[in-house]
Amino acid sequence: MTDEELLRYSRHILLDEIGIEGQQRIRQAHALIVGAGGLGAPAAMYLAAAGIGQLTLIDPDVVDLTNLQRQIIHSTSSVGQAKVASAATALGALNPHTAVNAVQALADKAWLDSVLADVDVVLDCCDNFSSRQAVNQACVRAGVPLVSGAAIRFDGQIAVYDSRVPTSPCYACAFPPDDAPPPTECSTMGVFSPLVGIIGSMQAAEALKLVLGLPGTLATRMLLLDGLRMEWTDIRLPRNPACTVCGSRQAAN
Repeated sequence: MTDEELLRYSRHILLDEIGIEGQQRIRQAHALIVGAGGLGAPAAMYLAAAGIGQLTLIDPDVVDLTNLQRQIIHSTSSVGQAKVASAATALGALNPHTAVNAVQALADKAWLDSVLADVDVVLDCCDNFSSRQAVNQACVRAGVPLVSGAAIRFDGQIAVYDSRVPTSPCYACAFPPDDAPPPTECSTMGVFSPLVGIIGSMQAAEALKLVLGLPGTLATRMLLLDGLRMEWTDIRLPRNPACTVCGSRQAAN
């Protein structure tokens, strides 16, 4: 690392759990964020600020005025721009040492399979059930840990699905693909602005812990937040032996 980088990341380097070696791991890591909206915004900003070496953002949408209430990576001047392009500009200003790959597209199976071989951790920051299932399936196939977050109204949740851990479930264990919940959209149900910041920042924290190999990740657990009462619920997530996505992997273990 350069002298400038040593100074930039000095508060990380002071931590015994990170140090120079850990910061080098962060610098060499590649994170994929699916969704550059409410959750993806704080997650991307904290990963870039922390010095992640490579950050790929994929999102098909453009910035809308209604996004600005919570999607803090975008600005008023970004309205009408592709979200990933707006985010890349903000991240470049925040930390020029992070290489940002901006992809304006849907994260479909073919694209995910083509990139995950070079990715260390995936953050699911999207807002629909089918995309979450596609991302989960790709992560199980590639053996890449997945940090999943969600937020609607005053309610948030976060979990880590790490197929490298024998006891860790995948997203489909908790939310079977053939049991889709009723659609939930911010445009019809609303969302408390700071809630996405809380969950998205936690996703960045879990992603960095995975990159660093630190203990205590949320693998096998899900945290539920009632943001109105500011109460957390910690639930255990067992692996489903009959899961249609990771069941065969469990049998192999």
